Amino acid sequence: MGLALGDIVAELGGELHGDPGLVIEALAPLESASAQQLSFLSNPRYQSQLASTQAGCVIVAPTQRAAAQARGAAIVAPDPYLYFARLTRLWKRKVLGAGFSPGIHPSAVVDPGAFVDPQARIGPLCVVERGARIGSGTELKSRVTVNEDCVIGERCILHPGVVIGADGFGIARHEGAWEKIEQLGAVRIGNDVEIGANTCIDRGALADTVIEDGVKLDNLIQIGHNVRIGRHTAMAGCAAVAGSATIGAHCTIGGRAGILGHLTIADHVHISATSLVTRSIHKPGHYTGIFPLDENAAWEKNAATLRHLHALRERVKALEKKQP
Repeated sequence: MGLALGDIVAELGGELHGDPGLVIEALAPLESASAQQLSFLSNPRYQSQLASTQAGCVIVAPTQRAAAQARGAAIVAPDPYLYFARLTRLWKRKVLGAGFSPGIHPSAVVDPGAFVDPQARIGPLCVVERGARIGSGTELKSRVTVNEDCVIGERCILHPGVVIGADGFGIARHEGAWEKIEQLGAVRIGNDVEIGANTCIDRGALADTVIEDGVKLDNLIQIGHNVRIGRHTAMAGCAAVAGSATIGAHCTIGGRAGILGHLTIADHVHISATSLVTRSIHKPGHYTGIFPLDENAAWEKNAATLRHLHALRERVKALEKKQP
């Protein structure tokens, strides 16, 4: 079972060069695709693979039209990667038959005081606590926990092991011991949010932790209490955001990056993997910060020097030019 090229283009658009009746049986990478499989080329660095691939059809950009046609069937689209993303969803629905079916699994535990929209899906072993609200078209995979009074919008996907609304890390020191600060806020998640496996989003201490529309979070991410993440921001695996940080819209946060608490990150900021953000960022752009561990006093001195290293280099070059 598969999809004919003509049916794919009828659903997704694009400019087909080749036999519309050719049936595609699977999607595959360029280097391993066979004559019954479809692949895509989005990065020009892999153009050499286009001539050698055995794929029955390749999705390409307009700039690659001639090269793709020279080797066989092609679908030309302005953004091949986006086209491929939409094709995967079409394939899952039409070929794999993995459509969305609402309902609550018998093993799930939903508090009578919670609200689950009739068009939502609650998977095996999930827990939805009192006062929580789950919106239309939202799917909770297995073992997801949504704690008291947390709100999840429409068309969200929460992967296995996600925990929404556990207590934030609030403690006060007293005579050498720690006393708990009750976390009285909740978590509010917008529409079209996807949250990866075993990611945790803590409830707010007083106000709510907020995840805006379209945010995409990878696996094993920690979001602290009272954090706010702007719409359509994406964060890769093992990133961590400390409490009360505010991250703008359309940002990307690389894997294992960390953001300290109470900082503000502007819209359209991109943080490299493994970076540690220790100050607010008010200007859009791409930022990287990796520095070796040291005793704090030495680290602060070295960090201050490092900030002036480029200017010092330029001064040394200028002095060298003055030497006879």
